[in-house]
Amino acid sequence: MTKPFNILYLSTEIVPYARTGGLALVAAALPRALRQLGDDVRVMLPRYGLIDPARHNLKRVIDRFPVPFESGVEYAGLWQAPDADLPIYFVEHDRFFGSRQGIYSFPDDGERFVFYSRASLEAARHLDWRPQVVHCNEWQTALVPNWLHTVYANDAFFAQTAVVYNIHNLAYQGIFGHRVLEIAGIAKYGFIAHPDVSTSLNEVVSMVGRGIIFADVIATVSPTYAREILTPEFGEGLDPLLRDRQNRLYGILNGIDTENYDPRTDPALTTCFDANNIHRRSSCKQQLQHNAGFEQNPDTPVISLTSRLNDHKGYDILSTVLEPLLRQVDAQWVIMGAGEQRYHDFLFDLQRRHPDRLRVHLTFDEHLARCLFAGSDIFLMPSHHEPCGLDQMIAMHYGAVPVVRATGGLADTVTDHRPPITGTGFTFDAYDGMALFAAVVRAVEAYRHPEIWAAIQQNAMTKDVSWRRPALAYHDLHRRAQSLKLTGRPG
Repeated sequence: MTKPFNILYLSTEIVPYARTGGLALVAAALPRALRQLGDDVRVMLPRYGLIDPARHNLKRVIDRFPVPFESGVEYAGLWQAPDADLPIYFVEHDRFFGSRQGIYSFPDDGERFVFYSRASLEAARHLDWRPQVVHCNEWQTALVPNWLHTVYANDAFFAQTAVVYNIHNLAYQGIFGHRVLEIAGIAKYGFIAHPDVSTSLNEVVSMVGRGIIFADVIATVSPTYAREILTPEFGEGLDPLLRDRQNRLYGILNGIDTENYDPRTDPALTTCFDANNIHRRSSCKQQLQHNAGFEQNPDTPVISLTSRLNDHKGYDILSTVLEPLLRQVDAQWVIMGAGEQRYHDFLFDLQRRHPDRLRVHLTFDEHLARCLFAGSDIFLMPSHHEPCGLDQMIAMHYGAVPVVRATGGLADTVTDHRPPITGTGFTFDAYDGMALFAAVVRAVEAYRHPEIWAAIQQNAMTKDVSWRRPALAYHDLHRRAQSLKLTGRPG
């Protein structure tokens, strides 16, 4: 292995402390996998009000340190979790974080995350721990590469520090007015516009745009998504910037935490199993059918969905064909998630009219999600776009065969079953209801043939969806980023 690196990993979410989406799972797993490769990886996130130091047994490691902010300074504190496998630090600031129970969607989010990002860099200095790489995630940390090229450009402490900027979903850009540049202390370096970017984006500050421009390396969460965001369809208006820097753009597929998500040991399951004794999985299906109030018939496939109820997740096309599927295809459906009221009303109306076919849970429950992964036969993800997606990988690991639209990470993880080639699931290309309908029918028809279905399940369950290979790729990418920082050439 190469010389160990110090890697400062910035994430505004990490399980079990704060979570709204998949970033929290990635932030808990990838840094640990990198530490197993020998690097000294340390995570920093804000200490939100919902993170109770006493409950999590946190200890204060720095009482008070100054953070440059706007034209003066603010003061932060630093806490640390008692995690022997991964140092996790929490930036404390009562007004921005400690006095609030939520994570996002506050009017001053720009100020809050500018402060957190700057405080994280200053905390490394006060810990006397020099990072070779700062690994930034999403818009909340996107000004870090901008600072390292401006206000920290002549700072000896960060002279060898490169930045990997990780885009998980380009749709969330962090759009603010010019005032945020004053708060961040970089207004004097000028406003940035791009001749090929839309006028509306050029008139505001896109945090993500700054990250793309200044990062030493840009990473996305799947190879297909890295290609997609170079196009106007998926580039969210920033595709001209990304095309300018595509020689620094890399797509690395996420993994899942296969210790946390392990059907051999998962306490949520009625019966544990693996690919070598998949017959034991039938009791999980039977329990799921019982809990849903369905007929407990092993010959009837159970189809599940767990996602937000919105167009991004494919509910606009699903809503055009779900009732025909309920009427014409012999299957039972369990849908879990919350989102737009129109889809709540739509699903409850269908459940009322098809109580023997559909059960809806307008919530997110981790225990139920695991039971769906382990008990359903088919797992549906008809997303319009999906940068990576984790649920389809968890479903495969638990033996639920995915039916997905071939976009982003879904295209990279699910191999379409096309006899005589046995895949790991079923995919469709066109984003329309009939293509979705046909893919579900193909999956249900394959389920009628036990030998074929068993082969698909085996392929899905034995596919390597761990963090082992992604961690190796990021291990190399961090070194490439520093080489580019120091020499302008990849190492």
